[in-house]
Order: sequence, then structure tokens, then C-alpha cells
Amino acid sequence: MAEIVLAALNAKYIHTAFGLRCLMANLGPLRERAALLEFDIKQRPMDVAAAILDRKPRVVGMGVYIWNLLPATMTARLVKTLRPETILVLGGPEVSHPPAPEEIADLADYILQGEADLAFAELCRELLAGRRPPERLLQCAPPPLEQLALPYDLYAEEDLRSRVVYAELSRGCPYRCEFCLSSLDRTVRLFPQQKVFTALDRLFERGLRAVKFADRTLNWRTDFAVRALDRLLPWARRGARAHFELFPRRLPPPLRQALRQWPPDALELEVGVQTFNPETLRRIGRRQDPAIVEETLRFLREETGARLHADLIFGLPGEDLESFARSFDRLLACRPQEIQVGVLKRLRGAPIARHDAEWEMTYSPYPPYEILRNRLVDFELTRRLLAFARYWDLIYNSGNFRESGPMLWRGSRSAFAAFLEFSDWLGARFGRRHAISLHALMEAAFAYLVEIRRLPVEEAAAALARDYLRPGRRDPPPFLREHLAPSLAPSRRRRPRRRRKPPCEERD
Repeated sequence: MAEIVLAALNAKYIHTAFGLRCLMANLGPLRERAALLEFDIKQRPMDVAAAILDRKPRVVGMGVYIWNLLPATMTARLVKTLRPETILVLGGPEVSHPPAPEEIADLADYILQGEADLAFAELCRELLAGRRPPERLLQCAPPPLEQLALPYDLYAEEDLRSRVVYAELSRGCPYRCEFCLSSLDRTVRLFPQQKVFTALDRLFERGLRAVKFADRTLNWRTDFAVRALDRLLPWARRGARAHFELFPRRLPPPLRQALRQWPPDALELEVGVQTFNPETLRRIGRRQDPAIVEETLRFLREETGARLHADLIFGLPGEDLESFARSFDRLLACRPQEIQVGVLKRLRGAPIARHDAEWEMTYSPYPPYEILRNRLVDFELTRRLLAFARYWDLIYNSGNFRESGPMLWRGSRSAFAAFLEFSDWLGARFGRRHAISLHALMEAAFAYLVEIRRLPVEEAAAALARDYLRPGRRDPPPFLREHLAPSLAPSRRRRPRRRRKPPCEERD
């Protein structure tokens, strides 16, 4: 039994609910009367609701995001249908900015808008004492971060071993990018850094090997970034990894030196490029110099061991396909390990909505609210770019086509145009973007390289075979074998028997 249940509907099993852990950590004496239950959106809402109600809670708290709005709505309705007296408290971006989704908002007894670390505990104290605040919508003032209890002791051994562990050193963002909700928070507030790292030390000592920081940017201030990197470095040298977001601005010498110290692949940097078009950057309030972005990316790629994940956004107001293609080719020339091709989303409350009329921005009414078309981009082109993004993940970002992938655009004036042709061809061949095996994808790539791009059969087969064998696989796929030199031919030795792993439910 638990009088308070914090129920998380995560996008995947591997994700952990950091926000609800923050609420749990700050319940004070009520923490002993509360339970944190985590689910993922693949689970049946009926099963989720049953698990919640099994605890016989008086108060249920849920976070509502673009990735869980539909299952969260279904779960909330089932909870209120089966036990109407249960007090449902909602928070999260989907209900914090008008207009809130009508169905789930109507189900809520209370909605906490903003950072509810302390406000949720205060509301629960009132509710469990039998006092019902008259206002349903409660605005939460940003809490002083130094007063908050940290949530890191709420990570279980299973979380440290096989799930994404989140942390934060700051809240807020100094930038004003209109597509992002962080642009609404015009200040950056710091947690007591030593307090956070002492808590993380305990997690590393318990076996944590990877941490993802939720801070909006690592390098908003050089001294802040250098202290964070230097403090984590000893753990990185012992095999731990860290993920930060990094704004692509000029990196001063102290920060460059700190980045150079990290072992290869121990640091993952998510760099939001979004576009190289200066006019589009100005239009969306993003202050970045395209030349400095290139120099920063090249430094990171050539002089550090960081793994780079760079983002581009398709569908920004005023940017057509040709402009996006130029940005893509320019970014690819900087050689990040991953390029995430995203389609613009209109998040609730984000200032990007001010361009709707001028640029005829039309978004899906359903999460994740992706752009459908605008004045320069029609729906058919958007569909092609969604397919492009998926196939790019499978070919380039996966790392499975390290040598053969670039052959798809080798010698072309535009890598983007060449891969778009390949993407269209794959779409026609498979008729789908998901559930494509590596063997099927490699066979398709081989056919395209030989039949469409007219590459020598032996060259294409050898590159694909080396890609296939690189992670330690044995024996190339059968469709390649007759075209391979003896050094890449199938091994005649018996394959070692694989040790069967115990089943693990709910793994993604």
C-alpha cells in the first residue's frame, strides 16, 4: 500500500523517470508513504492502471509528455473510472502550456504547471490532511535549487546496470531558440556542483557506467564546463561515460584543453546545429555563426575523442529543400559520428508558433506535433524526409555501414541528394521504414551500389563484407560470398555456441 503513487510512463524501458524521482526525493516525511512505479508506453493501459490501483493510493501523480500523452490519457481515465475518489495530479510540458490536451486535463483534479519539486509535496500534505485547495491549476515558482533534495539515491541497481541514468547540474537555458521550450526560461540556475558530484560518486562506486546530463548546454559558461569535465574525468579514465548537450559556439582554450583530456568515446556531445542558413537562424532566434560551428565541429572531431551527435531540423520557417540540403552536406563534411535529421515539432508553448500565419505552418494535431507542410514544403516532401531520416539512422548512424555507406554518395555533387534518391528507392523496395533486418538492408544496399550506382561488384561486396564482419561477426551474408576474395570468404571453423542469456522482460 502507498498513499501516494508517482506513476511514470516512459518512452522505453531503458529510460528512467528523472522528473518523478525529483518529486519523490522532495516529499520529506511523506516519502515513506509514497511509491514510484515505472512503466513504458508499450504496456497496456489497463495493466498500468491495475498496478497503480493495487497500491490503493489516495493521490496519483503523473508526468505528461509528447511521447506518452495517449497512453497517459487512457491510464488516467481507467484510474478515475475504476476508483473515482483517487486524486489525480498531473504535471509536465503537455499540461503546463495552453491549450492543454482537453481530455486528460478534464480528468485531472490538479495540474501543477512548472517545476513542482516542492509544490507537489506541499499539495500532497494538504490533500492527505483532508484539505482540498480550491484552484485546479497551480503555478509553481522555480524552487531554489540549493534547497532541493537530490534524487540520485532513488536509482536502483537495475537502473545503474542497464538503463539510462539522468543527472543535472543546472536548469534553464541562456539561448532563445524558438522551437524549444527552454527558450521560455531566461535564466540559468546552478545546483551546488559539489553536492551533485558527491552523489554521483556514490553511484559510480555502486557500478554506474554511463550518465546523461539533462542540462540544456554544457558550455554556456567556460568555468562551469571545465569544472564538470575535470570532476568527471577520473571516472571516465576508469571506463565511465558521460553525455552532454553542447551549443556550437567558439570554444575557448581552457575548455578545449579539458575536452582533449577525455579518453576516446567516453564523452558523447549532442550538438544542435539545426541549420547553416543565417536568415533562418535569425528568424528562429538562434544566435550562432555557421563558420564557427564548422570550426568547432572539426576541432571536436579531429582533436578530441568525443563522440559527436549533431542535429538538423527540417521544416523551419522560411527554409526550403535546397537550403536544408546545403546544411546537410556542410554538416556531413564535418564528419560527426551521428547526424540526427529531425522534423520540426511545435511544442506547446514554444514561440515558434508566431510564424504559423506568415509561413503557413501546418502541424499534426497529434503528438509529437510534427510539421506536415508549410509555404515552401509540401506534405509529400515531408513524407520523403521522414523516410530519409529513418533510413539515414539505419545506414549512417547505426555504424553498420561505415565503409559501404559513403559509397552511396561517393562522387556526387550532393550527398544529401544522392541519399535522398537511395531513400526513395528503399521505400519503393520495402514499402516500410521499420522491421528491416540488417541482412535485408545490406542486400538492398548491395543491389543499389551495383545496379543503380554501377560500382564494381567485387568492390561493393568487399566493403559490405568488411562492414558486416567489423563488430566480430563471422561469415558474410550468402549473397556476398561468391564475390569475395579468399581473405573475406566464409570461415570453415565451427562457430562457437552462443551462451543463452536469461530472459529479461520489458527490455527494449
